[in-house]
Amino acid sequence: MGRARSVQVKTMPPAAAAAAGAVCISSSAVLMRLAATSASITALGRCSFALPVLGALALLERRRGVPPMPSRSRWLARLAGVFLAADLIMWSHAITAIGAGLGTVVGNLEVLIISLLAWLVLGERPRRSLVLASPVMLAGLVLVGGLADVGGSRAYGTDPALGVVYGVGVAILYAIYILMLRQATSSAAAGTAETPGARAAVAAPLLEATAGAVAGSVVLGFALRDFHLGPAWPALGWLALLALTSQVIGWLLITVSMPRLAAGMIGALLLIQPAGSVALSYVILGERPSALQLAGVVLVLTGVLVAVSARTPEAAYSRRRTRIIRQASGASRGRSLSKSP
Repeated sequence: MGRARSVQVKTMPPAAAAAAGAVCISSSAVLMRLAATSASITALGRCSFALPVLGALALLERRRGVPPMPSRSRWLARLAGVFLAADLIMWSHAITAIGAGLGTVVGNLEVLIISLLAWLVLGERPRRSLVLASPVMLAGLVLVGGLADVGGSRAYGTDPALGVVYGVGVAILYAIYILMLRQATSSAAAGTAETPGARAAVAAPLLEATAGAVAGSVVLGFALRDFHLGPAWPALGWLALLALTSQVIGWLLITVSMPRLAAGMIGALLLIQPAGSVALSYVILGERPSALQLAGVVLVLTGVLVAVSARTPEAAYSRRRTRIIRQASGASRGRSLSKSP
């Protein structure tokens, strides 16, 4: 018998995993529109259909020796899920007002809000490239919202200005969700850092957040009197597909990258999502934004390129991440040497 040869398994770089997750969730708004249900049912369906799959993956993690999440991390992830539920409900209203593609673009103002919150709360100073990109992205959002349409140009959407207002709300809720989930995964990773050979949970944090989103969707749905399903088929089929592509596959890729990326970098990479959403909504839903709105999309995506243009060498960032994990018990967990949220 020949000698067994060791095989080195390489994991996907964190930035690549976050980017792949953003591409995967780019179909979210289109699927939400195709489901044609109320906002609360859409949020509840997306998260409820994802729970069994995430539960199975979390159980598999435990059987492979991944330690359970600390109690604080579990509750932090569940609370993050409540903000996700509110985000999904408001996002549905933004999609109704301005369309699936543009509703996704407007909601991605969260890259700026994440950076501001991470600076104020976690002490992560924004990178110069992100500061330079901010006016470009904001100008793009003004154009997307139809706030600068002139010369008889008509912005797409039943109420583009209201869509922008909803989009700002979506961005705030989404930013809080991302930061809280990031802190939950960071706390869990910090616990495993003390145990040699232990691996951090990936599916478990997302399972807890999704459970929190289910509870939040139920409470908000009853409070808003917003539980209207309509024809069960194909609505439930679209919601199941939404759960699999976005809440499971897409967010697993994003979650696994969170402990190894600065908060603002996560938000910037998630801006890959609107490009796919605009393209899919154009092809599948027949949405036709105005020329100025499309120019706004280009400005937003240009801002993304500027925001992520300055990169830190992987080795240097790995050393910084190790130090962050070891100091995870305090606010210094989020401090950055050269990169921002």
